[in-house]
Amino acid sequence: MPLAAPNLDDRHFQDIVDEAKKRIPYYIEEWTDHNVSDPGVTMIELFAWMTDTILYRLNQVPDLHYVKFMELLGMNLREPVPARVMVTFWLSAPQDMQLTIPEGTEVASTQTETQASIIFTTDNTFTIRPPRLKTVQSYVVNEDNEREYRRFAAQQLIKGLETVETFSTVPREGDAFYFGFDNDLSDHILGLNLDCDPAGGAGIVPTQPPTVWEVSTGSQERPWQPCEIDLGEDSTKGLNVAGRIRMHLPAMGRYNVNKENLFWLRVRLLHQDEYAPGMKPYRTTPRLKQVAAGSWGGAIAVTHAQLIKKEFLGQSDGSPGQQFKLQVTPILKRRPNETLIVQDGEEIQVWQEVPNFAESDGKDLCFTLDSITGDLRLGPSIRQPDGTMRQYGAIPPRGAQMVFQRYRFGGGLEGNVQAHIINTLKTAIPFIDHVVNRQPAVGGLDAESMAAAKMRAPALLRSQDRAVTEADFEFLAREALRDTGWGQYRVNCLQPVPSRESRIIPGQVYLLIIPHIQDPVQRLRPTAELLRLNQDDVYQHLAAYLNQRRLLTIRLDIREPVYYWVAVRASIRAVPGANHAQVESMVLQRLYQFLNPLIGGNSGEGWPFGRDLVVSDLHQCLQGVPGAQFIRNIELFITAAGEGPRGDPVESVDLVGHGVIASGVHEVVFS
Repeated sequence: MPLAAPNLDDRHFQDIVDEAKKRIPYYIEEWTDHNVSDPGVTMIELFAWMTDTILYRLNQVPDLHYVKFMELLGMNLREPVPARVMVTFWLSAPQDMQLTIPEGTEVASTQTETQASIIFTTDNTFTIRPPRLKTVQSYVVNEDNEREYRRFAAQQLIKGLETVETFSTVPREGDAFYFGFDNDLSDHILGLNLDCDPAGGAGIVPTQPPTVWEVSTGSQERPWQPCEIDLGEDSTKGLNVAGRIRMHLPAMGRYNVNKENLFWLRVRLLHQDEYAPGMKPYRTTPRLKQVAAGSWGGAIAVTHAQLIKKEFLGQSDGSPGQQFKLQVTPILKRRPNETLIVQDGEEIQVWQEVPNFAESDGKDLCFTLDSITGDLRLGPSIRQPDGTMRQYGAIPPRGAQMVFQRYRFGGGLEGNVQAHIINTLKTAIPFIDHVVNRQPAVGGLDAESMAAAKMRAPALLRSQDRAVTEADFEFLAREALRDTGWGQYRVNCLQPVPSRESRIIPGQVYLLIIPHIQDPVQRLRPTAELLRLNQDDVYQHLAAYLNQRRLLTIRLDIREPVYYWVAVRASIRAVPGANHAQVESMVLQRLYQFLNPLIGGNSGEGWPFGRDLVVSDLHQCLQGVPGAQFIRNIELFITAAGEGPRGDPVESVDLVGHGVIASGVHEVVFS
């Protein structure tokens, strides 16, 4: 049972007025007019209002004590977290020289009469490089039915002096044509102007060529990564006519192809099991007569923030415990070069931010900064038990100039904009035609409220920044992930008990994470790819953070849960006259929301880990659907990601302890 906090005084204005009126006959018997028009009653109401104000302030004392207690724990309200996204900078035309987009370049959404623009800034400097094509090769089957590489003269092909076959004479699955570049084109928009012989490349559907464009990543585990080609950016009709292909390249790395270590782009023939519906294979190989490569732009990581440089805070008066204030708040989490500069004459000192002064002495150049209020504090001087004074942190010399080198402000939920919203370049850069975010921005969080901080205090006090119990691991994992820009992950920790039957290693801890998806209510059926978003980066960040806080004997394993993909076929009898399309939409919405790893289950907080699914759960989920007269039958199927009902229906799906339910493609049948 929770402890009931007493209300120090629960009387209100009217209670005080009524109590005072009851005491009038005791003190003044002659006072018989107690109406509101009486001057004496007016005085009673005035003093009652003043007393009510005092009581209100008195009742704030417990909250004040709670806040002071949190300050003793070293707690501060957390700053907002900025959303992040890749923004594509398109050139008006390919350039022969390098073009630099500096760090801090501002891009924004469109400003309207009722809504201000949302400003993002680039995180790093990005250089758009003209591609340097060094070699061209093909990987084909020769006359002896053996695989071989064929090298062509790149300069001859660039000048149009040679015609080459891109694949085998009779194209085979796995054939590939390689373009080798000696400069890194990571995150570039590469345009290839290809002059193809119309006599080649017969047999395919021009709008659905059986090919994929890929770049080398430099990784042994996954050496090739597919490129993205927007609709309408391939006018070659499957390498059949002269045209241009513009593609968005992912991160590239050097790779050895036929003893040449270069940055590679290749076009590969798909295998039959990779074909999309409607694809057909080549009967004859495409023939390439000329190629020209150019960079049309690049994609740069941007953050929902604005940058302020070299803000003058004032002069030091040489006393301990000085306070200064930054002008724009709230302030985002500081980067290594965002700090305080103290200049005394020609001497310049770089000071470091610390969470508190507990471990500082008089020689440490340190300060604290409140991200919400912008208050910058220098070390105080405190009298010790033996009567001496100890200085916590250095004191700047009298008259020294206090300058904050740079800081960022912004962040919050408003930065989680949808795709194609960021479309305005606020910083003028030559040759840039337009900008656009091709994916939605994610990860933005508002500053922490006082109520949220009060809820965080017990968990912080319990864990004490050490990971021992399951609750400690989950709390610290959420703490670590909040500031990364990856959003609010769902976290679950398992500490299985060792036994001979299970062969669990003593001290084994499993941390299961499910990534947050932008607007999960609208995206009720997350794909397998979205559920693995930024997986490697998250694992590395969490491992580094938790390894500093776990016991030495703990074996930490960070992984994704086992997703049990299920599909439901629901047979519904609709109310006569009901709109079947609307009923079907509501049934599907309930199913996708209920069978969801993020917002599913009866609580709406995600399907519980290890909780089995039975058909009766689905009947309960679909009860009371508007327009549905009754549910005739529900069939449950175990399926794969993105697939509908298949195989035989089952009565239940049994989950392991680290498993959750996710939706495949559900079906609604009216009978």
